[in-house]
Amino acid sequence: MSSPRVYVIHENPEWLPPLAAAFEAEGVPLEEILLTEESPFGGIDLASPPPPGVYWSRMSASAHTRGNTHAKEYTRAVLAWLQAGGARVVNGNPGASSASGLPVIDLEVSKIAQHLLLSQAGFDVPRTVAVFGRTGLPAAARQFGLPFISKHNQGGKGLGVRRFDSYEEFDAYVDGPEFEEPIDGITLLQEYLVAAAPFITRAEFVGGRFVYAVRVDTSAGSFELCPADACAVPGAAPLFSVREGFESDPLVSRYEAFLAANGIEIAGVEFMETLDGRRVTYDINTNTNYNPDVEASSPVSGPRRIAQFLGGLLVSEHAGVNA
Repeated sequence: MSSPRVYVIHENPEWLPPLAAAFEAEGVPLEEILLTEESPFGGIDLASPPPPGVYWSRMSASAHTRGNTHAKEYTRAVLAWLQAGGARVVNGNPGASSASGLPVIDLEVSKIAQHLLLSQAGFDVPRTVAVFGRTGLPAAARQFGLPFISKHNQGGKGLGVRRFDSYEEFDAYVDGPEFEEPIDGITLLQEYLVAAAPFITRAEFVGGRFVYAVRVDTSAGSFELCPADACAVPGAAPLFSVREGFESDPLVSRYEAFLAANGIEIAGVEFMETLDGRRVTYDINTNTNYNPDVEASSPVSGPRRIAQFLGGLLVSEHAGVNA
């Protein structure tokens, strides 16, 4: 039997190097469970128990954009096996104290689920309508009102995010070749929020505790807000920097309570401060990545904090075993 280690469940090797380096620096053994069709992982023997260790699920809502269309279903199968085997899974199936009862992966791949939970918890969220299929979009837009943005329910990477200021413009988009078909068939129409200043804030949490906040400059007009180098969009990439002093903001404790109530242990939460004084939370990233510029200037490191957190779990879950 292999010695206990941290297993990271994912589908995108391009996002792993900064995390792998952090685990190596902290002396925490890390092994990949790469859930792609070409992966050597291959599958699971349902009659065999999971190897000893701590499992960290960081499946991405945008997996299908990298050709890994079934990665979400593969992850659900692995998580069911791990749960049946009593394995400790971070960002996996909900525990008994979960307010939603939803596996974290269902929150990652559904902005509808995120929106409803945030709203129920008392957070200000953008007015949103979910539309099934393509045919009903023009009528739904006219009921919704201008201006608005569209986005995919199963999103990430700014998928399907566009601003529309006229119904004719939207009609042409829906009927034209540039229309982006959502992988789950659900398009969201959402109110267009005007920021008080051209930035959004992304608060990072590890082990359910605040790490740092990132100020993401959106003055270039990009909707692609993934902080990883691998996500960079030429010509319109936003700028990332540490948002100083945010640790004392009341939102921090509210986000920590929300994450704890829903079994989310590692995440980035995004919100915007609007021109009319609102603080609108609109996204939860449970496979959060970290920006190298922020990491270079922050007194604490997101990846190192993850390695420390999961390394601590590994020791507590397998006390007396040399990991």
